[in-house]
Amino acid sequence: MSAQTAAELVRSLPGLPERDKTVTADEAVRLIRDRDAVVIGGFLGACFPEELTLALEARFLETGRPRELTVVSPVAAGDLRGRGLDHLAREGLLRRAVGGHFAAAPAMQKLAVEGAIEAYNLPLGCLSQLFRDIAAHKPGTLSRVGLGTFVDPRHGGGKINQRTTEDLIDLVTLGGEEYLLYKSFGLDVALLRGTTADPDGNVTMEHEALTVDSLAIATAVHNARGLVIVQVEQAAERRSLHPRAVEIPGPMVDCVVVASPEHHWQTMGARHTPAYSGELRAPLQSVPPLPLTERKVIVRRAAMELRPNSVVNLGVGIPEGISSVAHEERILDSLTLTAEPGVIGGFPAGGLDFGAALNPRAVIEQAAQFDFYDGGGLDAAFLGLAQVDREGNVDVSRFGPRLAGAGGFINISQNARRLVFLGTFVAFSRPAVEDGRLVISDEHPCPKFVTEVEQRTFSGPHAAAADQPVLYVTERCVFRLTPGGLELIEIAPGVDLERDVLDRMGFAPIVRQPGLMDARIFRPEIMGLRDDLLAIPMAARFSYDEVENLFFLNLEGLSITSTSQLEAVRAAVDDRLAAIGHRVYAIVNYDNVYIAPHLTDQYTEAVRSTAERHYLGATRYTTSAFMRLKLGTALDARDVAPHIHESRQEATAWLRRSRTS
Repeated sequence: MSAQTAAELVRSLPGLPERDKTVTADEAVRLIRDRDAVVIGGFLGACFPEELTLALEARFLETGRPRELTVVSPVAAGDLRGRGLDHLAREGLLRRAVGGHFAAAPAMQKLAVEGAIEAYNLPLGCLSQLFRDIAAHKPGTLSRVGLGTFVDPRHGGGKINQRTTEDLIDLVTLGGEEYLLYKSFGLDVALLRGTTADPDGNVTMEHEALTVDSLAIATAVHNARGLVIVQVEQAAERRSLHPRAVEIPGPMVDCVVVASPEHHWQTMGARHTPAYSGELRAPLQSVPPLPLTERKVIVRRAAMELRPNSVVNLGVGIPEGISSVAHEERILDSLTLTAEPGVIGGFPAGGLDFGAALNPRAVIEQAAQFDFYDGGGLDAAFLGLAQVDREGNVDVSRFGPRLAGAGGFINISQNARRLVFLGTFVAFSRPAVEDGRLVISDEHPCPKFVTEVEQRTFSGPHAAAADQPVLYVTERCVFRLTPGGLELIEIAPGVDLERDVLDRMGFAPIVRQPGLMDARIFRPEIMGLRDDLLAIPMAARFSYDEVENLFFLNLEGLSITSTSQLEAVRAAVDDRLAAIGHRVYAIVNYDNVYIAPHLTDQYTEAVRSTAERHYLGATRYTTSAFMRLKLGTALDARDVAPHIHESRQEATAWLRRSRTS
C-alpha cells in the first residue's frame, strides 16, 4: 500500500477534519492488507503498541482479514500471559515472523517451533541497524556479528524451522575477510508508540522508558511508501510540541491513535514509573538486597569481575542481579551499567521491566547503542547461559521445545572486551547456602554443561581465536575459556569435585589446580567489593604463563600521584620479574590508569629500565585514546617502542606476530 493511498483512505473516513491524522485503532488497522509486512516496534513491553495489536487481532477474529502477514518484531513483547505479540499468534493471520527475541511470547514461539509459520531469528542489533539501511534503500547491513553462530548461513542462517527456506543472510568476503550481509526486505506497515501527538502526526516520547528504533522504522516504512500508525497516550494542539522533543516527525506518520490507559503501560510490569523515563530521580535506598541463594552466589562471584570506571552490559535473567549487588556493595556509582535497548547508566531493571532503568543518565536509540557495542565500547558484559559445551560454545536461544531467541546476545558477546557468563550449574536443582558452604541435594538435575550445545549462540572457538577473556560462573564452580576448551579454575566450598561437578558434566574439562571460590561470597554480610574495586593489591595484578613465557601486568584503575607510590609499583614489578629468573614477553593493561603529569618522566624511565632488564618484547593496551597518545609519546622519547593498542586482543595478536617474525 502506498503512503498516498493510506492518506486518501484516512481523509475519506467520516467525521475527520482535514489533515487531522487522528483516527481510532479500528479505523487504522482496517488499512492493513493481506500479505503486508508489518513491523511492530518496542522492547518487551516498552514502546509496544498494545492497543493497535489488540485491534488487529479483533479485526482478524471478526472478519478473517488480513491474512498471511509477515510480522517483524525486534523483541517480541509479552508477559507470558497473553499480552503483547501473542495477540497476533494465529494461524491464517501470520505467514512469517522475523524477530530478535521470542521468550516473552509463548504462542508465537509455538507457531514457529512447530512449523506453522515461516520464522527467522536474527541478532537484535543487526535487525535494528537493518531498519536504518532499509530506510536508506541500501542492500542490507554488513557485519561480522553472527559469524560462527546459528545465524551464519553455514549453520542455518537464522532459520527456525524446515518450512523456512528463503535466505535472509548471505556470507560475503571483502578484502579477504568474512562478513554477513543481513539483506534488506520490504516493509509495508509500521505499528509504533509514543507519548504525545499533534494533529499533524508529530510524536514525542516523554513518558516512554525507551526510544528504541521508532524513528528508523517510521523512516523505512515511509520511504517504502507504506503506512505508519502510531499509538500515543495523549493528543496536543497543532504546533504546540517543542521541536527538540519530537522523536517521529509528522511527515513520516499517516495515522495517530490515542490509546486507552489500560493498553498503554510504560512496560509490561509498570503502568508508569517516572524514574524510568527520566521525569524524576528515585531514591535507591529502598532497593532490597538479594536473598542469599544460589543465584546471589553466582551474581556475587561475577561481580568480582567488575572494574572501576567501566561500561558494562547486563543480560536478562540472573545477570540482572549485578545491579542489586553493585548497589549493596556501594560500587554502582563507580560503573556505567547499560542495557541493549538504549539505556546508559542508572539501575537497570529486571523481570517484566527489563530494558528500562531507574535514573538513567541517557536513553539513546537502540541501533546507536548497538553501534557502540559492536565497535568495542563495552568493557565487559555479563550474560546468561542455558547450555555450554566443551569448546565453550553457549546456547541461550533454543533448547528443547523452547525458542527464546538471541536478542542482543550475539552482538554483545562477540564484541565486549571481557565476557562473563552466569548460570546455575545444572537445571532443576536448588542448593542451599549454609555456614559459608554450598549444600547440594540433587534429585533429578538436568545438565547444562553438555557434549554439544543444541544451538550455537556464542562461539567459543571464535572467541578463543580472538583472545577474548571469557569466564563461566556458576554456584558450584568457575571455568575460563582457553584455546584447548574449558578449564575449571575455582570450586565452591562444600562441593565435591568428582561427585558434584565432573560427574554432572557431559565432557571432561581441563583440570589443573582449581582454587576455592572466595569465602565472602557465601556469607550474609556484604563482601567489601568497594575496597577491592578501588584498591587491587599489587600481588593480584601479576600473572605469568610458563608455557607462553608471557607476563601479564594489570595496572587497570591504578592511580600514581606520588614518588613513593611510583617506587612501590616499580619495586613490586621488579621483584616479581626477578623471581621468574629470565627474560619474558609482556602485556600491560593501562585501562583507567592515572599518572600525575609531574611524574611522567620518572614513570617512563622506570618502564624503560624494566624493559631493558626483563623483557624480550612488550606490548601495551588501553581504551583511552588520550592515554595511548600521552604514554606513547613519553615512551618514544625514552627510545622505548610503545606498541600501544586499543584492546588486549590487539596487543596479544601483535605480540604473537612479533615473536614469529
